[in-house]
Amino acid sequence: NFMWGLIAQGVRCSDCGLNVHKQCSKHVPNDCQPDLKRIKKVYCCDLTTLVKAHNTQRPMVVDICIREIEARGLKSEGLYRVSGFTEHIEDVKMAFDRDGEKADISANIYPDINIITGALKLYFRDLPIPVITYDTYPKFIEAAKISNADERLEAVHDVLMLLPPAHYETLRYLMIHLKKVTLNEKDNLMNAENLGIVFGPTLMRSPEDSTLTTLHDMRYQKLIVQILIENEDVLF
Repeated sequence: NFMWGLIAQGVRCSDCGLNVHKQCSKHVPNDCQPDLKRIKKVYCCDLTTLVKAHNTQRPMVVDICIREIEARGLKSEGLYRVSGFTEHIEDVKMAFDRDGEKADISANIYPDINIITGALKLYFRDLPIPVITYDTYPKFIEAAKISNADERLEAVHDVLMLLPPAHYETLRYLMIHLKKVTLNEKDNLMNAENLGIVFGPTLMRSPEDSTLTTLHDMRYQKLIVQILIENEDVLF
């Protein structure tokens, strides 16, 4: 109604660029169509925002990295556990931020598959809201504490249903991939438990920024990821 002094009094959506008077901002729907021009990078960008801006089901980083890993890395010993060179992982991150889906992560440029696995793990770690969201985190931890295996599986399934669509789809796709990794355990020596140790803290972060909580929850984080991998065909 009263637009005077909009710069001082208004708010702007960082995703779609809509300008609104402060008084009116509470009436604006919180669901917008992000504008690609405003999304300057791929890493550190909200998962839902990125997916909507690119009009895809999952972040293209996840698709491209997993395709590359499955093409040439499933039998690589210590896959996801062995670290690649940090500076090369940073190079991959910059390539995605700069070139998006045109980023070249082929064996010609990055022969070490651990650089690609490192870049994928870094993408998940850099998310402002983790794949397993802060809202659902306590519910997953509670589910992990259930001693009866069938009840625990059911509880995990119920919490999965609470994830936002982009988070659910990304997690589903990743778990199908990690199941394939475990099927090559004979060569890569990575079973569901090992992958749970690697991906627990990568996919889940406690809303409380407390070292004590993090340490206490680590075994439950590992268990949740292990359950998701072992039962991906039932849970998703």
